[in-house]
Amino acid sequence: MTATYQNPRYAFRRPAALGGAVPEQARVVIVGAGVVGLTMALDLAQRGIASLVLDEDDTVSFGSRAICWAKRTLEIFGRLGLGARFLEKGVTWSRGRVFFRDQEAYGFDLLPEQGHEYPAFVNLQQYYAEEWLVQACAASGLVELRWKTRVTGLAPHAAGTLLHLATPEGDYALQAEWLLACDGARSTVREALALPFQGQVFRDRFLIADVVMHADFPSERWFWFDPPFHPGQSVLLHKQPDDVWRIDFQLGWDADPEVEKQPERVIPRVQAMLEGASGMAAPAFALEWVSVYTFRCRRLERFRHGRILFAGDSAHQVSPFGARGGNGGVQDVDNLGWKLAAVLAGEAPEALLDSYDDERVLAADENILNSTRSTDFITPKNTAAHAYRDAVLQLARTHGFARQMVNSGRLSRPATLHGSPLSTPGGEGLPLGAPPPDAPVLVAGRADWLLRHIGRDGRFTLLCFGQVPAEVPPGITPLLVADDDRAGALWDHSGLVLRRWQARAGDCLLLRPDQHLAARLHAPSAAEIAAAHRRALGHA
Repeated sequence: MTATYQNPRYAFRRPAALGGAVPEQARVVIVGAGVVGLTMALDLAQRGIASLVLDEDDTVSFGSRAICWAKRTLEIFGRLGLGARFLEKGVTWSRGRVFFRDQEAYGFDLLPEQGHEYPAFVNLQQYYAEEWLVQACAASGLVELRWKTRVTGLAPHAAGTLLHLATPEGDYALQAEWLLACDGARSTVREALALPFQGQVFRDRFLIADVVMHADFPSERWFWFDPPFHPGQSVLLHKQPDDVWRIDFQLGWDADPEVEKQPERVIPRVQAMLEGASGMAAPAFALEWVSVYTFRCRRLERFRHGRILFAGDSAHQVSPFGARGGNGGVQDVDNLGWKLAAVLAGEAPEALLDSYDDERVLAADENILNSTRSTDFITPKNTAAHAYRDAVLQLARTHGFARQMVNSGRLSRPATLHGSPLSTPGGEGLPLGAPPPDAPVLVAGRADWLLRHIGRDGRFTLLCFGQVPAEVPPGITPLLVADDDRAGALWDHSGLVLRRWQARAGDCLLLRPDQHLAARLHAPSAAEIAAAHRRALGHA
């Protein structure tokens, strides 16, 4: 095995409470210093909320793991100050190609329209994302990271959760007012509460191989069904930074994971794939990381359990094809952070957190549905399903309608929060609960992007087209979109803001701090704006 990345090691620091008779007190405790937990801590820090993060390891993830970061996730990281780093280091892509046996079936473009700050996807190894998040959390001054700290037990009660913790230098107790479980698929918090998953585990296995090599393949997503170099199975190829390439091989349920991870089994597979894909001798390559995984599409029944909230893989799990796991977890944080901050600030009732459950269960179900359909297409369960899949792939070469039926992993898209209790019914245009479409604007003659101005102060935004109401209630930042370069306005010089938000002159759109649409109002009064704002904060 070779290595293009050296994992940092973070020092264990003895907490003052160690050995004490009285439990330490903390307002917000996050279990898990992976992408989701660290993003949660940084999001809260930007809202002025301090947190304590516990992790049983002392480094970032080993292996590339989540690598495909979707446009909406990149916009969230942009708000947190990390978007530029993802663009600079990562591999940008929007095109993909699907192959059936020895021929290309068709190609696609996930973001054919221009006028967005971020691309459809950026490929970047998870360890880079985690390292940057650790740095940003430390720089915030509001996040305390405690490494080599394992949760050995917990006792929830009405005012929070009592945690029992083990460290290299002894055990201690910690009283958390709010506990955020971001500790992944093997969540110790979930296991301690004996919370079962709903869903299914699919009878198939895939091998991940991170391969280091100089290759001329383009920065595209390539997916093969039943290729000559891996007959009867599927293969996926992705480019990552540092000349690392992700290759996924379908193995079948009967494969022995420990045997298949051995280099003498992996190297011939990779060599055959590279020769088959290029039609020439395989370039020199080395293995960096190998793993075997099983498809899982399941979730907890509820993500909120009193003052314990679950996010990311601790709450829901999907198969890797479609890049819905890591992206879904970051979008959990985007939904939860502003709500918890509003509750802690006394601006909203605790009932607001029930909407996190409503909205993110809906999003998880959408991801699970798409992931399940992808799995069923990639791994047909019977002869009829296999014949259907092959017929669709044959037709896709020449018929556009069939390409819509091919499912090699429907790629991650943000959820529209249909039926959210926080939305105020009424008006026409962009659906309520919709994620925000970006667009270019000019601010005082300078090129800029719309989403950089929405929710950046942690508040609600009133996006006004043509004119700002005479009176805007407290807690809401008005933002004027104009068709000219008047002072204090965002100039919609291309007309894309008006078109993408499906707005007309006189419309005012109330946007939550996570930028989702909460209300569509036309020439509203201050009372109408205030009522929509109160509803979006969870007030009855």
